Amino acid sequence: MAERLVSFVMSGGVGSRLWPLSREDNPKQFHDFSGDGSMLAKTLRRLTARPEGETPIFLIASERHADRVHADLAGLDLAGGGPLFEPAGRNTAAAVALAALRTLSEFGDSLVLVVPSDHEISTPRQFWQSVEAGTEAAREGRLVVFGIKPTQPETGYGYIEVAAESGGTYNVSRFVEKPDLATAQGYLQAEKFYWNTGIFLFRAGAMRDAFAAFAPEIWQATEAAFHAATSDLSGLYMPLELYSAIPSTSIDYAVMERASDIAMVPAGFRWNDLGSWQSLLDVGPADDQGNVVIGDVVAIDCENSYIRGEGRLLSAIGMKDVAIVSTSDATFVAPVSHSQHVKKIVEQLEKSGRLETRFTPAHDRVIESGAWRRRVHHWLFQETLPLWSTSGVDERHGGFHEALGFDASPLMKPKRMRTMARQVYAFAVAKARGWDGPADRLISHGIDFIAGKGRTDKGGWVRTLNVDGSVADATEDAYDHSCVLLALAHAHMSGNPDALRLGEETFAFLDAHLEDSRMTGFLETSDGEGERRSNPHMHLLEAFMAWHQASGERAHLRRAARIIDLFRSHFFDAESWTLGEYFDAEWKPSAGEKGSWTEPGHHFEWASLLVDFAGRSGQAELSGFARKLYASAIANGLNRATGLAYGAVSRQGLPLDLVSRSWPQAEAVKAAIALDGSGGPDLKPEIEARVGRLFRWHIDPAPLGLWIDRIDERGRSLATDVPASIFYHLVCALTQYLDSTVERES
Repeated sequence: MAERLVSFVMSGGVGSRLWPLSREDNPKQFHDFSGDGSMLAKTLRRLTARPEGETPIFLIASERHADRVHADLAGLDLAGGGPLFEPAGRNTAAAVALAALRTLSEFGDSLVLVVPSDHEISTPRQFWQSVEAGTEAAREGRLVVFGIKPTQPETGYGYIEVAAESGGTYNVSRFVEKPDLATAQGYLQAEKFYWNTGIFLFRAGAMRDAFAAFAPEIWQATEAAFHAATSDLSGLYMPLELYSAIPSTSIDYAVMERASDIAMVPAGFRWNDLGSWQSLLDVGPADDQGNVVIGDVVAIDCENSYIRGEGRLLSAIGMKDVAIVSTSDATFVAPVSHSQHVKKIVEQLEKSGRLETRFTPAHDRVIESGAWRRRVHHWLFQETLPLWSTSGVDERHGGFHEALGFDASPLMKPKRMRTMARQVYAFAVAKARGWDGPADRLISHGIDFIAGKGRTDKGGWVRTLNVDGSVADATEDAYDHSCVLLALAHAHMSGNPDALRLGEETFAFLDAHLEDSRMTGFLETSDGEGERRSNPHMHLLEAFMAWHQASGERAHLRRAARIIDLFRSHFFDAESWTLGEYFDAEWKPSAGEKGSWTEPGHHFEWASLLVDFAGRSGQAELSGFARKLYASAIANGLNRATGLAYGAVSRQGLPLDLVSRSWPQAEAVKAAIALDGSGGPDLKPEIEARVGRLFRWHIDPAPLGLWIDRIDERGRSLATDVPASIFYHLVCALTQYLDSTVERES
């Protein structure tokens, strides 16, 4: 009976060489390229087929792919193994260290096999024969690798150079990075070079000792994260803060290239890492002309080509030795001899902030632009505006009710200044869109209430009023002032006689009491205390541009430009394409979880505003930032079960607030509309999908004119009332949708 061997599958990476199929949210290991399951599922099945000996199987995967991982694990007997979820990718050295630590903790100094999840090995029996051939060397404490004898000068693989042979294994002389063509031809002729499969076999203690000798900092950091991990039936979860501290490097660089006495087993199995379209052409089911044709494709007089269509019809005539891969939002064409270079395309797309590398378009997208027009128009003008212009108005005490119940009755809650201002703004926007309701009276009603009850001695605005209009909280808050300024700008454009004067007074207060004396943005409150946030600055940017629209004065654009400078220098993280929320007085990210807290809804809002400012200022490069924000929110910020944006996620894409509120979904609609005209991809199907989800989850389940504001991660309502503060998000997003879509004949 063979001894126990603990197997680990590494399921990280993006597989960018197989773009546009493989993407960050759906990398190549989850794709089914041959019709018999995903590459990950096939790898797991191969490991369960060990002819003799116990083989617990573990999977090291990204936590953000947990749902897909569990789907691929369904029905497989892992012999006591299970998933180990990484909260952030830290390359293969961390994964191998984690494999050794997990083995030592439960199985002692057992043999460990580590394999990639995305390689094609069509001969499982020969695979296990090769592995067993390396067990004696591994048992002796040597690190064992597996090499494939080259059949052509391949530039997409790393190589292993070997020296003497002993007992069926070779001594490794060195590891070589992916070579150029001339070097690869030399390796082929030399006959002492093998392709590196990236498969490792070792005793857990031997790998621990190798890390101690060559990369102790990686071992120590991984050990700290592993010991602090939590476990449940779904898998083992490492804490983000500790796991992110692990240096990110490959196992080859960290250990293998430095260690001595490494053994190589010449692999006796068929192997392909499926790292290019050429490799898929090599292993795919070819027709008589050597073509691999997949999907709705018509190919005439084509030879030796990989032609794949996903979605609409793809046709090709007279193509030879090419790869053509078409998805619903991208098409890739190249000679198969150059298909390794697709990574250059991906890098160019990433630099320009394109969305197509980050997320996979949903299959349920509505293609026809304007498909939701009739429903949107009816809900806005026949259901929502009539309700909120009557039941939402406090005719007794003034202003507007802070919330309604699901029976449309007003709830007696304190009235926040931001909500009063937003209602004024929403009715002004509705008037501009042609609403024939009493917009002017409602705008004046709201302004009279806040101007009569909500001013401070210094000329600012209070934070909260009681139901009867008495002051509940006199704090002068930057967020509230941004909302008041926005409302006054649109009230002025709608013809309100008091809005311009009140706006000028508010700007005077802003300059005197809320501007940071160091000229780095604005204080949270007039007393200058508390942490700094990007969110009030975003709303001030919105207000400044509204006043530029209302007045035409470039002074307002200069104010907006200062917020843009803060965005560039402090708010936006270029590496993760995310926007920070919480900062200290020096605009450094706050300590702990707050420092990595990002909100998809704010990504969407910023994206719209950046496109708007780019159009006003001529700073066209800001549209690239907008696309990056949108891309990261779509890739990392959505609940895959509902398609709705989470409340918050970490910079690494881990959900921090699982609740989906209605306003981020509305802001996603606005962002897609803004980006659709900014030189990027056609987002009209995306716009329809976003409107559809907003109605599916938030509007259609609610009584007429109302909405479900809060939904849990499984799509269940958490709402107990209907907050008025959301009204302006919905009115503005849906009026923009009506403006951006073509009227269709009924």
